[in-house]
Amino acid sequence: MLPRYLTDKLAKYGVFITALVSILVLLAIAVFIIKGGLPLFGEVNPLDFLFGESWSPTYGEYGILSMIVGSLLVTLGAMLIAVPLGIACAILLAEVAPQRVRNLLRPAVELLVGIPSVVYGLVGIMVIVPAVRSLGGTGYSILAAVLVLSIMVLPTIISISEDSLRAVPRTYREGSLALGASHWQTIWHVLLPAARSGVGASIVLGMGRAIGETMAMIMVIGNAVIIPSSPLDPARTLTGNIAVEINYAAGLHENALFATGLVLLILILILNSLATLALKRGEQHA
Repeated sequence: MLPRYLTDKLAKYGVFITALVSILVLLAIAVFIIKGGLPLFGEVNPLDFLFGESWSPTYGEYGILSMIVGSLLVTLGAMLIAVPLGIACAILLAEVAPQRVRNLLRPAVELLVGIPSVVYGLVGIMVIVPAVRSLGGTGYSILAAVLVLSIMVLPTIISISEDSLRAVPRTYREGSLALGASHWQTIWHVLLPAARSGVGASIVLGMGRAIGETMAMIMVIGNAVIIPSSPLDPARTLTGNIAVEINYAAGLHENALFATGLVLLILILILNSLATLALKRGEQHA
């Protein structure tokens, strides 16, 4: 049996090496994307690439503004639906539902996590797209993508938020109820503020899942390279653009797709940073 100090050192170095490998993998991915995308900017002005509305590799036009707008609209729309629903479901599972209902709902939520995105896309094509078509347009639209994506993000928000609520010390609940607060007042004014960091983490992870989703978006969003003027208009996301065209891209076209990946990476970092800053400010004002 190893001495305790030796076990502690091995554990310390093991954790350090694991964290270092994770950072190196992330850096390697970033370097790979940058190396593939930088040659584009020797031929195309970066501002034209970021703010150009025309994407036509055949004619040497590489503008991704419409795809940036499509990605942001779909992500923000999905989060607007998924965040309140996810937190409400987490409260239900952690604080309100009886044990039998919890035993039924929790496996269902965990099952949603494991469903492949292509299955969500098929359900979107068969159910959501026809429903949206009845409102106008072809049905393949921003609205259809938002609805599908919000369902895909829900399990992440529900699971992490529920765990955060359950992690709040029981004394918080008992103290609040002893002071005369109702069950709902305890949840709203005590438990949710105490679990704010975990709930915020679920939102950040859900946002990362949303903006990085590819297959389901390709199947329901319409993949038109235009800036949508209505929720019923089709669009294309950054991830969808890469997935659709990477198989036959070559030369400058391939560089443009790598540059698209670089923009996507930066966009995810910006959104996650803004969400983290907002959460920290909320904790300081609480």
